Amino acid sequence: MMLLLLAFTATAAAQNTFFPTKEGTVMVTAHKNAKGNAESYSKLTIGKVEGSGANMTVPYVVESLDKNRKPANPPTAVPLKMVIRDGVMIIDMKSMFAEQAGDPEATMEITGVPMELPADMKPGQALKDAEMTMTMDMVIMKMTTTITMTGGKCLAIEEVTVSAGTFTCYKITQTLTTTVMKRNMLGRYVSWYAPGIGAVKTETYDEKDRLQGTTELVELN
Repeated sequence: MMLLLLAFTATAAAQNTFFPTKEGTVMVTAHKNAKGNAESYSKLTIGKVEGSGANMTVPYVVESLDKNRKPANPPTAVPLKMVIRDGVMIIDMKSMFAEQAGDPEATMEITGVPMELPADMKPGQALKDAEMTMTMDMVIMKMTTTITMTGGKCLAIEEVTVSAGTFTCYKITQTLTTTVMKRNMLGRYVSWYAPGIGAVKTETYDEKDRLQGTTELVELN
């Protein structure tokens, strides 16, 4: 999850966007526990892209797979969209929940500031903070969850090798605070983003900086 501004040509922006923009691209990501064992996978498929260059809307579908890379039971496929505006990749966290069915008796309101990841990101560059507040009215009660991402920074450009190959990536760190019923849970993300692909690896740490899990790109077609 990421952030900031940009000043590139449309062609450069398209090449450096930290997300796949070619229709039909398929990516499979492994979700591993702290011991490095895969507990599940997710499959992302890019649909028909609208626009070009520095301004695009990229529709995609995320499917949940089990630890054997078989469709989850019941099958889960969530349609989402990535918006690239003036060369900035805008990650609107509320879109992650917009397609969730949930309780038919409940209503959900989502507000906040989306994350942004600029195409011209450089090592040492600070990233904008982002926030999402989700309020669910379940008739008998309301539950509010707030997620904030702060302290974002591009740390370096590194070569990263994962199962899908070796990629030149921008290493990013962010602090994640989740507030539920006035209780705060802290964590930290370290992600490696490759231009034209997106996150090829992410490590999640708890408030004591202990590794909790890792995601890793295992297939790219």
